[in-house]
Amino acid sequence: MASSAGLALCEQVLVVRGGSRFLATTTASSDDASLFLYDCSIAEKKPQENKGEDGQPVDKGSNTILASTFSTSGSYFALTDDSKRLILFHTKPWQCLSVRSVVRRCTALTFTASEEKVLVADKSGDVYSFSVLEPHGAGTLELGHLSMLLDVAVSPDDHFILTADRDEKIRVSWAAAPHSIESFCLGHAEFVSRIFVVPNHPELLLSSSGDGTLRLWEYRSGRELHCCQLDRPLEPEGSWRDKRFTASRITYSRLEDCIALSGDSAPEVHIFQLDAPRRRLVYKQHLSFDHQVWDIAFEETQGLWVLQACPEAPLVLCRPVGGQWQSVSESDVLQKVCGHLRGNWAMLEGAVGMDNGFSGLYKAAFDNVATYLRRKEERLQQQHEKRRRSPQPGPNGQTKKVKSGEMSLNS
Repeated sequence: MASSAGLALCEQVLVVRGGSRFLATTTASSDDASLFLYDCSIAEKKPQENKGEDGQPVDKGSNTILASTFSTSGSYFALTDDSKRLILFHTKPWQCLSVRSVVRRCTALTFTASEEKVLVADKSGDVYSFSVLEPHGAGTLELGHLSMLLDVAVSPDDHFILTADRDEKIRVSWAAAPHSIESFCLGHAEFVSRIFVVPNHPELLLSSSGDGTLRLWEYRSGRELHCCQLDRPLEPEGSWRDKRFTASRITYSRLEDCIALSGDSAPEVHIFQLDAPRRRLVYKQHLSFDHQVWDIAFEETQGLWVLQACPEAPLVLCRPVGGQWQSVSESDVLQKVCGHLRGNWAMLEGAVGMDNGFSGLYKAAFDNVATYLRRKEERLQQQHEKRRRSPQPGPNGQTKKVKSGEMSLNS
């Protein structure tokens, strides 16, 4: 599910979103104070937005940004909002290219590797494609699931579309003919929250789930290679220890095949390393924070950026020191970006204390045997109480009757 606060990084361009707004700045230099701000509430609204692509009236939303992403090169940026719109930007320089309507509220989106299309997944289980080269073109239905989609990805060669749904499935479909399914990756016991194709090992897929696991797949065959349980360490009373850990973000660094996962607004980040030759995941470190972690993103030249619910220090930058990831206290670029966020904290305030909505996606547990035994016991108690209150029979099997204080037997 989408979060109301998020972070995206590509080619030294950093975007932070919150509510209906986002800001973009550069991490290349602390001297570059350039800043791009955009507010979806004042975005272009066209008359045809009164109807979706299915011809049904479009109800007005809150303009809250639901999901956003960069294209592979960082030349394009796209977002979807609660008003059922897809907004496309060119980033060099920043310019809004189009505002298009989508059929239903979206849960995830991604660009194809060629950057010719944006794929948008929605709550009804459908994936639509929208042209980047023709920024005002209507969307095309590509494929559909029977349950809500939570994430969508494409293979680096654009041959496959990968989709993750609420019913524990990961589907691998041919992009040229999406009705043709290459495989299913099955094994999760709860909804699949995130999927990620490893860019420098394009045959491998990472997935996270409400079952609290991180799994590694060879997705074309649907074969599970490794599974890691995301156990939460003991924490003080009143903290997040009683909540199930569901990864809301998977981010990856090519430098050491490093994987970082953040949970559903929990104040922690898990660090793994991908051992590609052995097809295994190696758990490396658990990072704890004092505030909610909203989102994370790797940047090859800087380190791991962590967006947190703290107005004084909204961003934390972590780097490996002696084999362990640690927060950096002195960074001019970090101070510059934090200054931008402090000046625009109003857009992030509404996300404080919120989660990503995964709690409503867990399967309801029903114990039919226990329910049957409980109802049987209730019936027995009711029968016992009824017998206890009913009149007692006389010596000849006749019912005693009491009238005006006198006792008589029926003859």
